[in-house]
Amino acid sequence: MEDIVALIMIFGGGATIAISFSPVGKAIADRIRGHREVAEGDPAVYEELDRMRQELTELQERVDFTERLLARGREAEQLPDGQ
Repeated sequence: MEDIVALIMIFGGGATIAISFSPVGKAIADRIRGHREVAEGDPAVYEELDRMRQELTELQERVDFTERLLARGREAEQLPDGQ
């Protein structure tokens, strides 16, 4: 049993040290310390984001319209005269 614990401690400690020196470990350490880098945004990225938001809004409107048409068709089928 002690052999297993020793192996876990050796490999676990080695993995922890390896991660701490990696860029991921440094980013985690900076986050714990409270250091944050503010990245400047690329105007092209913001334009693309605005375009995608507009397309998403248009898509939502189309889905709403389609749902209303489908609901209207179902209501017409439920009427006795089909009107």
